[in-house]
Amino acid sequence: MDFHLNDEQMALADAIERFCQAEYPAHTRGEPVSRDEAARRWRALAQTGVAGLPFAEPLGGSALGMAEMMLVAQALGRSLAGSGWLASVALAGMTIDALGSDAQRERWLAPLIEGEARYGFAFGEPGVGGDLACRHTTAHRHHEGGWQIDGHKHLVLDGADADMFVVVARLDGSQGDAFSLAGRVGAAHSERFSLAGRVDRADEAALAVLAVPARAPGLNVKRFRTLDGRDAAHLGLVGVRVDDDALIGGAGQASEAVQDALDRASALLVAEAAGALDALIAQTAEHLRTRQQFGRPLADFQALQHRLADMVIALEQARSMAYLAAVAFDDIVIGRAERQRHVSAAKALVGPAGRRVAMQAIQMHGAMGMTDECRVGHYAKRLMVIDRLFGDENHHLRRLARLTADR
Repeated sequence: MDFHLNDEQMALADAIERFCQAEYPAHTRGEPVSRDEAARRWRALAQTGVAGLPFAEPLGGSALGMAEMMLVAQALGRSLAGSGWLASVALAGMTIDALGSDAQRERWLAPLIEGEARYGFAFGEPGVGGDLACRHTTAHRHHEGGWQIDGHKHLVLDGADADMFVVVARLDGSQGDAFSLAGRVGAAHSERFSLAGRVDRADEAALAVLAVPARAPGLNVKRFRTLDGRDAAHLGLVGVRVDDDALIGGAGQASEAVQDALDRASALLVAEAAGALDALIAQTAEHLRTRQQFGRPLADFQALQHRLADMVIALEQARSMAYLAAVAFDDIVIGRAERQRHVSAAKALVGPAGRRVAMQAIQMHGAMGMTDECRVGHYAKRLMVIDRLFGDENHHLRRLARLTADR
């Protein structure tokens, strides 16, 4: 694929690269940071304009597209920057932008763009994987007004320090358990089941998105760290009450916007993986040039040269798939189904490729590659997490097969 950057895009890429080099020194990349330091870094990142990239100019944004967001994701991947940008901007923020009223956008997006707020996107539930399924979280009208939310949300990225959560819930009274991860179970149920765990039409119409403050009574935020050392949270919602204006968009209008958010996040994770692979291969090549065995640099050994060449090929494939997924969002001619095919193809290819390259890098570093002091292990952990987020290889291959069959 021929993908040329214009002058503005090159300037953006240079600016975010300089920011990452200053805020994420090479010798500390991948290490957990304090909550105060994470908040400071988020504010600093927002001041570069990155938090407002996709939002309208009247709100303080730049009204740019996925190509520019892809460049940011690649830079963050190269530096293992865990800033919360993906959760706050690409997931929660852009869902608010897609569904919310002008007043809701002003209320929630303006402080996000300024770096004064961070948001979590709560869609996943235990046992669901990468599917958009609400089995355990419901919302219903309260007799005193507003909405009451009950249920559980699983693996909310950067949720431990979020100021507000964008919660995907099933409107009470609808059926939320009509899912299949294994495949079609018969022609009579063809509208209710799919290879990708698709909900039926009735359940799609029953989804809603609500804004829940982090300090809302009845909301329990259980903080934990993921494999790559980043913060995440599980949410427990017991009788959580929110006002009428907490409903983002109309009741039952959430399905397409939430699915778009998950696809957008998957595409950006592919770009982040490409950035991480770039840095990982550069470190491995430098190690081979400087480390000696039998009086010669490791880079002189042909077997290691071949392995490094395979890693570079995987990097170029990841970059190409990242470009393909980003262009699919910015190309208004491509329909949603075709865009989803591009995203699933990219995620299914890059996820396992990242794991393979990471394991090769660790092996070529020898025993030191297994230590925390060596950065390659931190990149490997991040690539393993990226592979699992928003659906693994099997999930996206199933969805790709279903979308291809439906063409």
